[in-house]
Amino acid sequence: MTPLVTIGIPMYNCARWLQAAIGSALGQTWEFREVIVVDDGSTDSSLLLASAYGDRITLLRTAHRGANFARNLILKEAAGEWIQFLDADDYLLPSKIATQLEETEQGKDADVIYSPVWVEETKADTIRRTASELNPKRDLFQQWLSWELPQTGGALWRKEALADLGGWRNDQPCCQEHELYDRALRAGLRFRFAPTPGAGYRIWSDDTLCRKDPRMVVREKTKLIDGMRQWMEAKKLWKPEHQAIASLACFEMARTLARVDRSEAARYYRDRKARGLIRLSGPAAPLSYRTALQVLGFSGAEILARMLRR
Repeated sequence: MTPLVTIGIPMYNCARWLQAAIGSALGQTWEFREVIVVDDGSTDSSLLLASAYGDRITLLRTAHRGANFARNLILKEAAGEWIQFLDADDYLLPSKIATQLEETEQGKDADVIYSPVWVEETKADTIRRTASELNPKRDLFQQWLSWELPQTGGALWRKEALADLGGWRNDQPCCQEHELYDRALRAGLRFRFAPTPGAGYRIWSDDTLCRKDPRMVVREKTKLIDGMRQWMEAKKLWKPEHQAIASLACFEMARTLARVDRSEAARYYRDRKARGLIRLSGPAAPLSYRTALQVLGFSGAEILARMLRR
């Protein structure tokens, strides 16, 4: 039996991109689909634009409660066996859903089907498009710790499994899909990898949820990593490779934090180092930076790095 797929789009003041998102949902080559759009209390023309699609979509309205509340309303109302969530400023390639199901034998033995996404970054009217990093040779916990499990549009969720998991966490301020993946991994949901990217993730503004407040992102991501580490250690799943990835993530977050508050970043760096969770590697730790860190300490290295950026 061919499964029905629900495509769910939460929207809040996203008139600029909304028609592209809804159009990409309606344009899927997978014919067995429904499209649910939830207006999360928009004050721009988003509701008017969505209303123009008439009965081609199901349009629901709520007071402004946040994207996860809207996603959970989609979960409740969905008739599909599978749910494709799509942020209103993102899009799907026409064969996204069909390809994921084809590459996983119609989702056989899967609760989550996941793929890389196309990341589109707009700077000075120039669009740079690259596939997100996702190494299927790593175990799922390594993929999660390195933040490789895809942005919202890259996954298909089996409705029953997601409902049993409790859906999205309404009060999660950022890193929302990563928090959901965290609970899915701990619950033992079955993940299947489909290699072809089919969702587009737009980075077009510094005012989006996960970009406008670096402190919040660092706080929530650190909390998630610490919680996962504690759980994995209790289950005897934590290995040196997990430690290495988590340590690199914490080092990169220390450097991110230094751009907005060097003193707070220095405290974060000291705390993470005391926990054995600092690893100097990758683009964030070139030889020049490692040398400066050894001679000047973290704060001194960051002062020098800021001077050189100017």
